[in-house]
Amino acid sequence: MKLRTLLASLAILVLSTGIAFAATQFQVTTGLFDPAKTFLVQAQWLDGIGCPTNGKISLDGTTTTPYQDTGCPTGDTADSHNQGLLLAKTGPTGNVASAVAEVSGVQGMILTELGYDIRKPGAAADARGSHCGAGAPRFNVVTQDGVTHFVGCNSPLATVTAASTGWLRLRWTSAQLLAAGIATNAQVKSITIVFDEGQDTGPDNFGLAVLDNIDVNGTLTGAGQSSTKDHGKGHGEKHDKNHGDHDHDDNDNDNDDQGDD
Repeated sequence: MKLRTLLASLAILVLSTGIAFAATQFQVTTGLFDPAKTFLVQAQWLDGIGCPTNGKISLDGTTTTPYQDTGCPTGDTADSHNQGLLLAKTGPTGNVASAVAEVSGVQGMILTELGYDIRKPGAAADARGSHCGAGAPRFNVVTQDGVTHFVGCNSPLATVTAASTGWLRLRWTSAQLLAAGIATNAQVKSITIVFDEGQDTGPDNFGLAVLDNIDVNGTLTGAGQSSTKDHGKGHGEKHDKNHGDHDHDDNDNDNDDQGDD
């Protein structure tokens, strides 16, 4: 009887561990929303543009020494080519087109943390480096009730947990996610990273951002798949309802199609 109880307990432990492990795995795959074929947006994972956690440099072209950027004290151990996520929008914000990245493997999760590293010095509001606006780059989080919630690069304001001359590590924890309308017990239906602010949007007027180490509940993904697929719906429509000039707490159902293919 004791042996049977022990085996049952071990089985429960293994099953629970397996579920927990499965729940922490996710992928980030890029795509485009460009229904009119303007060819003014781009989303790609590219080698060599990410934040180096376990990198190396060569000062003589032959030998190498370890190199780590203090803006990313931890990273994705599976990223061997220092990939980064390039998101760009050329031209005006009003163009109905977006660079997007789908975060898969998150359905059913209860969020405690979202974040990423952004290639930018100083602070999120700094005009230098990657664009970091209220509306882009942003997480579109669709909860199981069908409501889309917006977590923009500087709205709600993130906590900077690490910084260097080139990178900022931004984190939105439960309180900040709640400010975006995501209840502490809400289950996720989908998460999409959207970039749809162009070169007419200040303070940088750059229309481009480089991200790395996408963080979902403390698990980092610093490499992914790139796709040239155009998404036919859901990522760039109704721009005026998606950005920092609107109240993020409204989260109305007019945007349910955002980030939900």
